[in-house]
Amino acid sequence: MPRFFIENIEKQPGECITVTGQDAVHISKSLRMKAGESLTVCGGLGCDMLCEITGIYDNTVELKVTEIQATESEPSVKITLYQGLPKGDKLELIIEKTIELGVCEIVPVLMQRSVSRPDAKSAAKKHERYQKQAVSAAKQCGRGIIPVVSPMITFSEMLFGLKKHQTVIFFYECGGEPLSAVVEKIKDSGATDIAIVIGPEGGFDPSEAASLQGAGAFTATLGKRILRTETAPIAAMAAIMYATGNMD
Repeated sequence: MPRFFIENIEKQPGECITVTGQDAVHISKSLRMKAGESLTVCGGLGCDMLCEITGIYDNTVELKVTEIQATESEPSVKITLYQGLPKGDKLELIIEKTIELGVCEIVPVLMQRSVSRPDAKSAAKKHERYQKQAVSAAKQCGRGIIPVVSPMITFSEMLFGLKKHQTVIFFYECGGEPLSAVVEKIKDSGATDIAIVIGPEGGFDPSEAASLQGAGAFTATLGKRILRTETAPIAAMAAIMYATGNMD
């Protein structure tokens, strides 16, 4: 069944939705759908609205909601990625792939060894582009929410923000516990709100590692090979999703 995103909308059965713009053109011109046919609308709030087309006009499609369902594509764990700011376009790859794997929020963090150090104006411009990419990635993979790409923060701001999560996993290139062992501890605790922290190209400064460990983060490893900063979050997400049964 065709699936469309309309941000921040949630209707009840019997209520109407108006689709305009490119989505309306796609429904009427590309898919050649007709009144009486069905499609799914996702409002980015965790539910799918099954709809019937009631009318197609110039660049406008009218729908009636027939049923509400919880989105099956959302994982059972909420993962926030705190990503050491990488250089170039690596963050775009990280955004796309981690959203496909189920991340809920991506927070770029300016760390001591970050090569890229944009000024406020440049960071704001990039942030707008990153959020548009998040919407596109969420649509492509059938997510039930639109993950947030937050504005860039400092390492100290991140340390304060980590307090809101039930558990934190810090992936350290200098070693740590096997991820499988850390995930078992998290599962035993019943925690479902997980933060993962990944360093930039140069890795973590020893003082940053000490601060994370002092804040109570699990120190984990992704194996004996040192992964690139754009590879590590993808590998971590895939491993956690598998271990928590979200790839079954």
